Amino acid sequence: MTDDTQARIQALVDSNNVLLFMKGSPLFPQCGFSSRAVAILNHLGAEFESVDVLQDQGIRQGIKEFSDWPTIPQLYVKGEFVGGSDIMMEMFESGELGELLAEKGAAA
Repeated sequence: MTDDTQARIQALVDSNNVLLFMKGSPLFPQCGFSSRAVAILNHLGAEFESVDVLQDQGIRQGIKEFSDWPTIPQLYVKGEFVGGSDIMMEMFESGELGELLAEKGAAA
């Protein structure tokens, strides 16, 4: 991965309170895991931005190295890597994700 890709990813993470790297867009998710991640965030009333990794091969590969996490989607809250859709689901069910978003001022 190039330093340029790394810098682009860092800039995206830094400039968005809640950022979801996903396949597709929130309106048209391109995989079940991305769809589930969007549904969780919407249910929690989170205001979030998304990056469609299918549109940029550099970011698609780079984000896996950036977070040291092998799968997409990936959720970042206030610059911190939270996890993928399984972790999001567990945190959602336990109430932890809603608390995290509220604590960081990122949920309605």
